[in-house]
Parts: sequence; C-alpha cells; structure tokens
Amino acid sequence: MISKKWANSINGRITFLAISIIINSFFNALTVSTQMGSAIWTASAVSLSNWLHFSLGNVLFAEGVIVAFTNLALLGHFDWFRLVRNLLFITPFSYLLAGFEKLFVHWGVPELGIGWRAVLDVIGLFGVAAAVSLYQRANIIMHPNDDLPYILRFRFMHGSSVFSQWMSNVPPLIIVVLVFVVNGHWYSFGIGTIYNILTQGYLIGWSDQHFLPVLHHHLEFKN
Repeated sequence: MISKKWANSINGRITFLAISIIINSFFNALTVSTQMGSAIWTASAVSLSNWLHFSLGNVLFAEGVIVAFTNLALLGHFDWFRLVRNLLFITPFSYLLAGFEKLFVHWGVPELGIGWRAVLDVIGLFGVAAAVSLYQRANIIMHPNDDLPYILRFRFMHGSSVFSQWMSNVPPLIIVVLVFVVNGHWYSFGIGTIYNILTQGYLIGWSDQHFLPVLHHHLEFKN
C-alpha cells in the first residue's frame, strides 16, 4: 500500500515521474509498431521522420523543443526553469521511444494479424494516457506536448481534460495532413489515432481518479 504522504512527497513524485517516462515511451513505441495509428503527436513525429528522412528520436526531440517555447508563450512569461524541465523530459523520452520501437519491430509486432495489432494498439494508447496522467500529477518535469494541454486545461479551460486535449491536438494534426498532402502517405496515422484524439482526454481524466489515485495534482499556477 502506497501512503498518500509518501506519494505526494518530492521522493514519491520523482519516482512516479521516472515510472511514467518509461511507461509513456514504451506504450507510444508499441502503438507505432502496430501500424494501426499512434497518439497524434507521435504520429506527427513519425510523419516528419519519414518525410525528411531524419531519425525518429531526433524529430521527437526537435518537435518537443518547438512546443516547449510555444508553452512559454501561452504562460505569458519566459520561465527558464520550466524550459529546462521540458528539455530534461524530452531527452530520455525521445530516444527511449525510438529504441523501444526498434525492439517491437525486431519482435515482429508489425507482422502480427490485424486483430492482434488492433488490440495492442488500444492497450498502448491507454498506457500512454495513464502515463500522461501520472506525470501531469507529479508535475516535476513534463513533456512539452503534454505540458501544452496541461497549461490549457488549468489556465484557460477550467480544468477540463477533454477540451484541453482536443485543442492541443490541432498542431500535430495539421502536420500529419501536410505531410500527406506533400508526400501522399499516412505515417503512424490510422483508426488508433482517431480513437486517441476522441478518447485521450477522457482516459487521462479516468486515470487521474483510478490509476495510482494517491498521487494528487501539484499545480504551480492558479486557474
């Protein structure tokens, strides 16, 4: 049994953060390897990686840096501490995801039947939402792509995980469509991506209440 006091201490929050980075990169990589559609930000990075012929890890990192500066603009002031924290998250996450994706390909996930891949994709997308919920609550360092809906959620949208998630999906969706128009191919975009766009906000909200609920939201600004 995990005590609330320990879970919400700095040591507990750091522990949950580390767990969430591993969970998030693992399940994001699983969704990419199924070829059934990944989370929309991951799909945008895979699209850019294939279009520009850059490594997935490097594209994920570069995309994260751009979003990190966008987040600072939304906050209305330049926060070096927040920027450094965002960069500390995307560095291990980006390259862990790329490494896990290669591992899943080696294990033959893309060659599985469509039914198995669909099941694994749904599991992966749920795992992503649970991980996002976990490190949003810990709020020590956060991926810029998930810091974006977090800022929107508590600064502009009265705590709504659903509407903030939908709004944050607009930029990566534009990237995916742009790559399709230019290149004529969808990359890591499919039924799973549509499922993710429609449900991730709900799944994050559900995870807040049911996935390690002893960890509370640690806000650093007022609504």
